[in-house]
Amino acid sequence: MLLYVCNGIGRLARLMLSDRKANFTVMAALSAPVALALAAVAIDEASIYTERREAQAMVDLAAITAASNMTNVNTAVVTTLTDNGMPGVVVQASGQTIEPAAGKTVVTVTPGRYVASGANVGQRFQASITPYNAVRVTLKKIPARYFASSLIPTPVIGTQATASMTPQATFSVGSRLASLDGGILNALLGGLLGTNISLSVMDYNALISADVSVLSFVDGLATQLNLTGVSYSDVLASKATVGQIATAMANVPGLGNTAKAALQTIASKSTSTVKIPLSHLVDLGSVGKLGLGQRPAGLGVDASALGMLTAAAGLANGSKQVDVALGATIPGVLSTTLAIAIGEPPQSSPWLAVGEAGTVVRTAQTRIKLLLTLGVGSNPNLGGGISLLSVKLPLNVEVAYAEAKLTDISCPTGPDSLKVTIAAKPGVAAVNLAASDADNSPTAFADFSNPQSFSDANIADLSLTLLLLKIDLLQVKGSAAAEVTNVSPTNLVFNKTEIAAKTIKTTPTRDLTQTLTASLVDNLRLYVGALGIGLDLTAILGVVKQPVLALLKTVTAPVDTLLYNLLDTLGVHLGEADVRVTGATCGRAVLVQ
Repeated sequence: MLLYVCNGIGRLARLMLSDRKANFTVMAALSAPVALALAAVAIDEASIYTERREAQAMVDLAAITAASNMTNVNTAVVTTLTDNGMPGVVVQASGQTIEPAAGKTVVTVTPGRYVASGANVGQRFQASITPYNAVRVTLKKIPARYFASSLIPTPVIGTQATASMTPQATFSVGSRLASLDGGILNALLGGLLGTNISLSVMDYNALISADVSVLSFVDGLATQLNLTGVSYSDVLASKATVGQIATAMANVPGLGNTAKAALQTIASKSTSTVKIPLSHLVDLGSVGKLGLGQRPAGLGVDASALGMLTAAAGLANGSKQVDVALGATIPGVLSTTLAIAIGEPPQSSPWLAVGEAGTVVRTAQTRIKLLLTLGVGSNPNLGGGISLLSVKLPLNVEVAYAEAKLTDISCPTGPDSLKVTIAAKPGVAAVNLAASDADNSPTAFADFSNPQSFSDANIADLSLTLLLLKIDLLQVKGSAAAEVTNVSPTNLVFNKTEIAAKTIKTTPTRDLTQTLTASLVDNLRLYVGALGIGLDLTAILGVVKQPVLALLKTVTAPVDTLLYNLLDTLGVHLGEADVRVTGATCGRAVLVQ
């Protein structure tokens, strides 16, 4: 009996061990909650991953849009995110702390400056540094949860994107000529270059109207300087003579035959071996990083042929001074002597630059010393025994540098709405009809670190006949001064059409309402000196003053023209600043870092 029972239990145990259906059922029942939890977590994690990718794509788009609308970045970001389905977008201002919640997305918008050449990638974007050219957008949001919200803590999606856009413009200051005098220009350029120049007015007109591609010009210079496999900035870091510069300009494609021939003539005549730093002539900004032969998309880089030539000639003049004998170039004038001193612009600023907001170009400081000896006519007798022996007009002109600063480039509604704003500050002009302490010192005349001082000049020489005694020692002396004080910057705005036409805009002259030399003559203070002879000369001055002033006024108009043409040739203007924008682009916003 006992044996039978034991055998039965054994069979039952073997049957139970051989039938595993119940085991799997129990295991399935026990593991189902775990499997469901894992599935819920996996589904939510996949959902969160997808939502994070979508959020990153939207933040990228928002950053690009904001960089394209730098004046209204917050609105650009909110509009972009909202239009793409991002719920409850709230901008967190500086100093605020806003936590994201269900249905509320928190973004931080930080404008700043991005410099691609920074060694440390993390430091290339600098927050709140002006001028702005980049925007960083940071987003935080609570993702949607479907099954696992009670199993794991709700995460916060955080994404970030930085986009940069660098609007650029090509602009210059100076380089305008309203009228021409071939003799004056030949004498001036010849004096600057230390040679004889014999170009016609037609040649100069061709140079004035000619624009050269600056990049093609630098390509040509690289060939002359035997530079290969380099960037434009590498070439501009070199030096060249005026002859090499004129040759490179003459070889620029598309230049007219007359202008080409004029530049070739100047190149052949220029024997100076003085080499000038090309970076003092042109600054290409970020465009300079391009390799030779490459061109920036959408940005023209053109310059005035005559403007570049005279700027180079001024830089090449080692003595900083030019003495020119113009002879009797003005009717009624027996002789004209001219001295010009040219300083360098502050901080060696170029006269043409390619850059973004904040870029500055300046003209050179200039001094002119002009002495005209006038003819007294066939009848110098003024009556009362007084005769006019000679009349002189000594003029001293000093013009501080003019400045043009690029303050804004915008395309509010697209490329056709392109606008470039330049803050132009004219040079202060001080004009003295007087004798200068530098009259006998060329070194002092060209020393711009020290101001000139002025005193009464000898305006006229007289003779006085009393009975049988003739006195030739009488002098009419005097001085006058005028100053153009319009030194406040004026905003000049160029639209797309004006940029395409390379229009010149000028800051107005507000403080000099009369012609230059005429106003000086009107304010001339005269007295008669007898070189120690004790005579009452009041009556003599009454006789002499009006004839002397009348004679001086006969040459004021041509002298004005002479001075303005001389300064125009040098790209300098009395109380004015001429600005030209020859190319501009708002660029294209791109993601960086």
